[in-house]
Amino acid sequence: MAIKSCLVLLLPLALLLLAGSSPAAAQLEVGYYSKTCPNVEAIVREEMEKIISAAPSLAGPLLRLHFHDCFVRGCDASVLLNSTEGHLAERDAKPNKSLRGFGSVDRVKAKLEAACPNTVSCADVLTIMARDAVVLAKGPFWPVALGRKDGRVSSATEAADHLPPAFGDIPLLTKIFAANGLDLKDLVVLSGAHTLGTAHCPSYAGRLYNFSGAYSADPTLDSEYADRLRTRCKSVDDTAMLSEMDPGSYKTFDTSYYRHVAKRRGLFQSDAALLTDATTREYVQRIATGKFDDVFFKDFGDSMVKMGSVGVLTGAEGEIRKKCYIIN
Repeated sequence: MAIKSCLVLLLPLALLLLAGSSPAAAQLEVGYYSKTCPNVEAIVREEMEKIISAAPSLAGPLLRLHFHDCFVRGCDASVLLNSTEGHLAERDAKPNKSLRGFGSVDRVKAKLEAACPNTVSCADVLTIMARDAVVLAKGPFWPVALGRKDGRVSSATEAADHLPPAFGDIPLLTKIFAANGLDLKDLVVLSGAHTLGTAHCPSYAGRLYNFSGAYSADPTLDSEYADRLRTRCKSVDDTAMLSEMDPGSYKTFDTSYYRHVAKRRGLFQSDAALLTDATTREYVQRIATGKFDDVFFKDFGDSMVKMGSVGVLTGAEGEIRKKCYIIN
């Protein structure tokens, strides 16, 4: 009931934000560069094939870069900007310290600059790369609408305040997603991105040690899995060790993440939270059967299109950066 009332309260905000961003989002279109840079997607795909072939584990981080960009100021490539003297950019915010793949974005952008100078935005590059990372990890393909411009502002403080935290519960995550025009279904579907990649101990070690009150470990975490994680993550301060978010297939985009969550083996508290709400729990349990992979693949593409339209800059807004890490 509390969650329903939370959603009701947030609905006007979400609708307001959607109304505010819909004209810009409507200007995005598949084939946006058909005259100015017709081979844009082929150039990105060719470079991505080389990147993922050499380092398959980069698929998750490149997808994560797009997520972390869109949840702060919308999908405007602000996460790619370097900090300047006296000003910390998003990439140096605490939640973003573990982001990887910036060099790959620079590499793809350089190829596009050589082919079509001053034409393709870094925000569009990041969006296409995220889609291709999923496809090359054996996940679904979806058409990417383009036409985003790059933002000129990047703030570490904003990143710390607006990114969905690994410890988030359903009310908090719902609030953050709704502020971006994303609903409860988008939340459970986009959580499926955790099928790719790894995480450092500090993002989940709080579930293993000194959890709360009578519990030394999070009681919602499968005890056998917790024991296994402790052998890898020796303390809450262990910053070196990595754990797979989807053990056994962290380089492959599939539905096994949901099977882990259904067995109380989700790595983060935010994963475990999906079992505390009727709507998200039903989705987890359905996809976990392994009989609805095609449903999840379609849902994921739909939610990525939705997320990729959040707060975009178009037309005369923003700029097309020559280099993704610095404003023109």
